Amino acid sequence: MPDKKDRGIETYGGGFFNGLTNHLKLVLRLMGDRRVSPLVKLIPVGTLAYLVIPDLIIGPFDDAAIIGLGLYIFVELCPQDVVEEHRAALAGTIPGQWRDSQQVEDQSREGEEVIDAEFRDEP
Repeated sequence: MPDKKDRGIETYGGGFFNGLTNHLKLVLRLMGDRRVSPLVKLIPVGTLAYLVIPDLIIGPFDDAAIIGLGLYIFVELCPQDVVEEHRAALAGTIPGQWRDSQQVEDQSREGEEVIDAEFRDEP
């Protein structure tokens, strides 16, 4: 059985909501992939069907827990190579980290010689 230590939900920086968005994008990509078994694809469909079926516990917490668990199990049951391929594709489309403009300036000037001078526009 393959090692499942590094198959957890990965966040690509940006915090909780960015990680949640990336996980939802991953699930959508896996749903559209023909290499994933149609039986496994029933798991996310079933978790979404849970939202429209009236339940005994009123509140959003049980719905969120069932949907989160269903999507996690779906990703875990998909072939690992397919999941990694889609994660790599998503990592390539995610914009870079937010940086302070001064930090960007400092990084762009590393190793460059700075010359301080005045400009005069003489006719």
